[in-house]
Amino acid sequence: MADAEDRTYRPDALIARDIDAYLERHRDKGLLRFITCGSVDDGKSTLIGRLLYDSRAVFEDQLGQLESDSARVGTQGQDLDFALLVDGLSAEREQGITIDVAYRFFANEKRKFIVADTPGHEQYTRNMVTGASTADAAVLLVDARKGVLVQTRRHAFLAQLLGIRHVILAVNKMDLVDYDRATFEAIRDDFAAFAKDFGFEGLTAIPISGFRGDNVVERSAATDWYQGPSLVEALEAVPLAGEDAQARPFRMTVQWVNRPNQDFRGFAGLVSDGTVRPGDAVRVLPSGAQATIEAIHTFDGPLEQAVAGQSVTLTLAEEVDCSRGDVISAADDPPQVADQFEASVVWMDQTAMKPGRGYWLKIGTRTVTATLAAPKYEIDVNNPAGSGSRLAAKTLELNGIGVLELRTDRPIAFEPYADSKALGGFILIDKERDATVACGMLNFALRRAQNVHWQPTDIAREHHAALKNQTPRVLWFTGLSGSGKSTIANAVEKKLALMNRHTFLLDGDNVRHGLNKDLGFTEADRIENIRRIGEVAKLMADAGLIVLTAFISPFRAERKMVRDMLPEGEFVEIFVDTPLEVAEERDVKGLYRKAREGKLKNFTGIDSPYEPPEQPEIRVNTVDMSVDEAADHIIAQILPLK
Repeated sequence: MADAEDRTYRPDALIARDIDAYLERHRDKGLLRFITCGSVDDGKSTLIGRLLYDSRAVFEDQLGQLESDSARVGTQGQDLDFALLVDGLSAEREQGITIDVAYRFFANEKRKFIVADTPGHEQYTRNMVTGASTADAAVLLVDARKGVLVQTRRHAFLAQLLGIRHVILAVNKMDLVDYDRATFEAIRDDFAAFAKDFGFEGLTAIPISGFRGDNVVERSAATDWYQGPSLVEALEAVPLAGEDAQARPFRMTVQWVNRPNQDFRGFAGLVSDGTVRPGDAVRVLPSGAQATIEAIHTFDGPLEQAVAGQSVTLTLAEEVDCSRGDVISAADDPPQVADQFEASVVWMDQTAMKPGRGYWLKIGTRTVTATLAAPKYEIDVNNPAGSGSRLAAKTLELNGIGVLELRTDRPIAFEPYADSKALGGFILIDKERDATVACGMLNFALRRAQNVHWQPTDIAREHHAALKNQTPRVLWFTGLSGSGKSTIANAVEKKLALMNRHTFLLDGDNVRHGLNKDLGFTEADRIENIRRIGEVAKLMADAGLIVLTAFISPFRAERKMVRDMLPEGEFVEIFVDTPLEVAEERDVKGLYRKAREGKLKNFTGIDSPYEPPEQPEIRVNTVDMSVDEAADHIIAQILPLK
């Protein structure tokens, strides 16, 4: 560490020259992952640069680049701008801010460290969440001149939400307040009062100067009134995650079924918790099948045991059904299995969350469809510990954090995020765009998930269909308002009735008089409208009926959701392809006129989008076809019905 009055650096003594030797020297040491977070310009990147430099983790070529960049951005004399070691994006260097999450490795004589430098700007909150998701500890910086700010509180709240239990409050830039003890203690007490209910297991406050190096690696004479540890000493005292994980019951999520030949069938994955040995009794979830560990295989040969943090291939003594995404666990202490949950969600996409829409949910190596309910509440992260921390919300926008209920299309093995990040943390992926839109933490399974079970019946859907001498179908008419959906669907049903077919027509307007009378026309309500209709149509198809539905159903995702509810081939998408100008000319209900006048909000085709089918089974154009011609064309396409 450079003395507070002597900022002359000695690169020959500090700079590592041989990368391979450096890594080999630290190979067997324990690893701590931590993040630096806090408000804008609190000095996070500078602090990490100082840690790298003083820990001798800066290499000769990096030092040369650092000196060159420091001179280019205006640093004078022998002062180095340590932030430039971390801010790698050109936009970051130009603006002097952190945008992306930068990961850096360094080590000392006691342990290895991976630090994530996370951005302080509110608009990059999602990047901070990404960095915190794998961290064991957080270094929360506060500018000594500014004290605890809104973003300080935001990041502290996110840290505890993401399961970080060890926090170091680094009161930075103490050199700019003349190392004033009263300033430090006021900030320490302010933060401690704010975070008293956050459940942090360790909270250490340290006065530092990232620029000068005070109390970063070594304790500084400039703060002789401070008797606590340096920042590095505090990091060395944080318990390693692997040590806690090994004490937990055994868990391994199957990443790959290894079957190179008929004689070998192994299950490869990362042991996330516990210890496993040959002969141990295990349970495969969600099926619940029990088996015994036959052997533990690695690239370097068999093992007598495997512990948390190791990637292995397990073979089982019994032949049981086990595939990618399943969890192999201790037989006497398995995780829970459920399909309905309460979860905390951080929304990370420019497009708002759509309640009722199906998203891919990826947890461990398992991917399922999850449907999200509207939030119970949104968390006001500007005041997370106060009485106004819960806000009413119908959706979540970018960087919004909320608590909601979700259901998956099949049971999954899980543990609450507070107990296991591996089995409690998930991401959500938009099915249409294949884009990650949110991350989340499962809090607990809903009671109804255990209390509601599918009741088997003796009369199957095939028997219902045979009695009616027909194959069930759901004829899903979609198109703009005024396209002719209801008229054509009605004509098709009349023709089917003449053919002695058993049918039922679900019309959009009619359904809103009863089943869906509580729904409006917002995007979320439209999604829920189609979900309910899909469930009703499925039940009617189970009864052996040919179901006709006439709904705008503007979104592809919801039409696909209904398709996925039914057996292959039973969902028939019929696109009534009528141009907007033609539908608007008809306007028998006067709806387009009201929408154009601003008297009718969220009207499809005007101020709410319509996503036309990309590959419908049937397409009719009412400009070129009469109603009878369209009906005959549809019936010809769906025949035979037996």
